[in-house]
Amino acid sequence: MIEFELPLVSLPVMLVVLGCTSAHGESTLIAPGAQVTKLADSFKFTEGPAADAKGNVYFTDQPNDRIMKWSVDGKLSTFMQPAGRANGMFFDKAGDLYACADEKNELWLISHDGSHQVLVRDFKGKLLNGPNDVWVRPNGGLYFTDPLYKRDYWQRGPMEQDGECVYFLSADRKTLKRVDDQLVKPNGIVGTPDGKTLYVADIRDNKTYRYEIEPDGSLSDRKIFCEMGSDGMTLDAQGNLYLTGKGVTIFNPQGEKIENIPIKEGWTANVCFGGANHDVLFITASPSLYSVKMKVKGAR
Repeated sequence: MIEFELPLVSLPVMLVVLGCTSAHGESTLIAPGAQVTKLADSFKFTEGPAADAKGNVYFTDQPNDRIMKWSVDGKLSTFMQPAGRANGMFFDKAGDLYACADEKNELWLISHDGSHQVLVRDFKGKLLNGPNDVWVRPNGGLYFTDPLYKRDYWQRGPMEQDGECVYFLSADRKTLKRVDDQLVKPNGIVGTPDGKTLYVADIRDNKTYRYEIEPDGSLSDRKIFCEMGSDGMTLDAQGNLYLTGKGVTIFNPQGEKIENIPIKEGWTANVCFGGANHDVLFITASPSLYSVKMKVKGAR
């Protein structure tokens, strides 16, 4: 695949009328009269949306090695380029941005001025497969998934790790440990605001798991939450879980599918809540960024 730089294009807003299916025949979560809106396109592959405290949404144009920003006033700009081939990202409560930097299989902490610090370079002296998605719990400890998706820009040998696993990095950044090594290909990850529950999608095995989070960062009571995998994911304030792939599929806290939001793209990679009131769902889907106003706010 030949990579090339695309001009930054902010398109006029286009409304895409899409039918949302739910168990009740109409949307129970999308705001009345709201429609899915394409905000911008001309990207190569969008990923990793994350909202700061003000509701500005940052997302990655991963093959073009840049992090974009969609501001609360609807302006599109480049926040950082190059960006370590950033993939999944997450803001912690202090406003720090964490990014899975795919270029060198690292995990980064990115400051407001675009400088960065490498938090994780390897595990037990061996390169990671490629950190993919990250979630930070309230006390500062964090979890990330490490599936293997071979990149043509890697200058490295074969897979060095003996599995595709979920990792925990302690708040003091001194301890990195595996917390689940029994998944086929972990991908999307998110936790509840109280720091007690973690969700991890096994995209290859088409399952999403729910875990209890222990004080030391270890995971317990692993259960299948639903029979669906996911690329990225997010939670709303009611505890509903939003999974991606073919549009956005929403499950209630009991693991029951309650809604699907179709997106007319080949793949929906990730989602987050943003906007000034944190009640707008932002969707990264292949070359485009979409949004839709919701009745609910994102979990914060």
